[in-house]
Amino acid sequence: MPKTISMGYSSLAECINDLERNGHLIRIKQEVDPYLEMAAIHMRVYDAQGPALLFENIKGSPFPAVSNLFGTLERSRFMFRDTLDKIKVLVDVKSDPMRAIKRPFSYLHVVSTALSALPWKKKSNAPILYGTTRISQLPQIVNWSMDGGPFVTMPQVYTEDVGKPGPMQANLGMYRIQLAGNDYIQDAEVGLHYQLHRGIGVHQTKANALGRPLKVSIFVGGPPSHPLSAVMPLPEGLSELTFAGALGNRRFRYFYDDEGFCISADADFVITGTVYPGENKPEGPFGDHLGYYSLVHPFPLMHVHKVYHRKNPIWSFTVVGRPPQEDTSFGALIHEITGSAIPQEINGLHAVHAVDAAGVHPLLFAIGSERYTPYLNMDRPQEILTIANQILGKNQLSLAKYLFISAYQDDPSLDIHDVPAFLKHIFERIDLERDLHFHTQTTIDTLDYSGDGLNAGSKVVFAAAGGKKRELAIELPGGFGLPQPFQACKLALPGVVAVEAPPFTNDETEADRIERWGQDAAEVDFSGIMLLVLCDDAAFTAANANNLVWVAFTRSNPSHDIHGVQGFTKHKHWGCRGPIIIDARKKPHHAPELIKDPTVERKVDAMGAMGGPLHGVI
Repeated sequence: MPKTISMGYSSLAECINDLERNGHLIRIKQEVDPYLEMAAIHMRVYDAQGPALLFENIKGSPFPAVSNLFGTLERSRFMFRDTLDKIKVLVDVKSDPMRAIKRPFSYLHVVSTALSALPWKKKSNAPILYGTTRISQLPQIVNWSMDGGPFVTMPQVYTEDVGKPGPMQANLGMYRIQLAGNDYIQDAEVGLHYQLHRGIGVHQTKANALGRPLKVSIFVGGPPSHPLSAVMPLPEGLSELTFAGALGNRRFRYFYDDEGFCISADADFVITGTVYPGENKPEGPFGDHLGYYSLVHPFPLMHVHKVYHRKNPIWSFTVVGRPPQEDTSFGALIHEITGSAIPQEINGLHAVHAVDAAGVHPLLFAIGSERYTPYLNMDRPQEILTIANQILGKNQLSLAKYLFISAYQDDPSLDIHDVPAFLKHIFERIDLERDLHFHTQTTIDTLDYSGDGLNAGSKVVFAAAGGKKRELAIELPGGFGLPQPFQACKLALPGVVAVEAPPFTNDETEADRIERWGQDAAEVDFSGIMLLVLCDDAAFTAANANNLVWVAFTRSNPSHDIHGVQGFTKHKHWGCRGPIIIDARKKPHHAPELIKDPTVERKVDAMGAMGGPLHGVI
């Protein structure tokens, strides 16, 4: 039987060896190109739900690299097999302290877990002090052909509050780092990408107000609990470093170097640098998780001080692109750990789900209680509308554009992760004249270019409560047709039709034309049809539920791109008497979508052939 470890990993290498012994990792010994090839290999293996990958021979770099560590929930559970259950309890108690107050003796072990996981200041014999290198010697991994340069995609970015220094008030987050390209001075400058409302942005704002530079430490590698802690939405008062220690069953070891930078003693690499007030440089493009490029924008510039590394270090990376990707599996692990943390924070909310196939942030599904005036048997959304407003004001959930929310009482068994079933439930019950609620001229995700400016767009709530109002069409009726110019149609889901449309022209009257078409289509028999998705390729859009939600919700801005058959406005409320129309065509202001390089894909095909390192894996 393979030997397993029953203690926390002290290093990334120890984790890799454990995974390999237990069939969770393979080595790629042949030379690979960090430009597109490594990313293509990773994506193909991830799609096959294959093992983690250790690239031993990277062109242009003396360092090996590992990816796909978190590629399956099974592998994540294996890595944290000794601590996962107790860490769930720790997060649960921090989210709802009353549980511990009511049952103190049941949670004594949680207190000991937290105390034993406090960060440990320890410099003597720190592995990270083995040597130093230069940025240009690190694996220069480029995921997509239009990327502005190589990026760090699995970093742990550490900053401290200038007013409350020390690790317990610090922020450890995963923000992308551009290592080269654009106007960056090689080996001397790198780019940081983050929004000002994030933890690092708050720290920078405070430093700027005092006219002081912000010290930044970028950790790469280390025990696998470290990168996971950088992406966890932790309860208030639970530091990322403490969480990393508890999950990894090993205290987070750190110290300060001679220049005052915090250093992770067990990391494989640490890049230190400073961000000065007002200094920015163009960062990007970068292939992002919506399935498109985020474009070039000014972001904070970091002046590099040192690049530390341990003996025989291993670079850690992932690939970002149209879901599902490894961050999808990250999300599954986070959900398993946090469980019902968010519903506990919003009264009446039973469940909320950011739909990964739609790029995560554009589309949310939610289930809430509908308890208002039950004695009147009101067959309409009420309480779930107040819950919807709270959802759209909650941390990362506030980035959503579309929120579909249903009433728990209508079907307690409804699965929020089953996209076709959830949409079917909504469209069987929604009243399109009454139950759409818009938020216009507001903020959306910075990475989403469907709006009318950077970080600018709109939101809409589809709310459905009460009994089933209709049967949805499960096939298009014979002879079904639409007025010109929309003709080619394919049923994508019950009640949902993908409609192939002429290319969007950027004509200012385009929306008016669709509105007029919606009035002209009033004579069409739309029985059982609730949504028409105007798209560039109906066959692709209707091929599966993932394609449908990706096209419909990443390529539309609700206020501009939602129309309806027989649409109307009454007392400032918009509704329609026929199906909703979402104009999800590509538009000139949209970012380009991510397209794989066919030459590189053929190289990966060869690696999967008989005798290749990926034979039997892909």
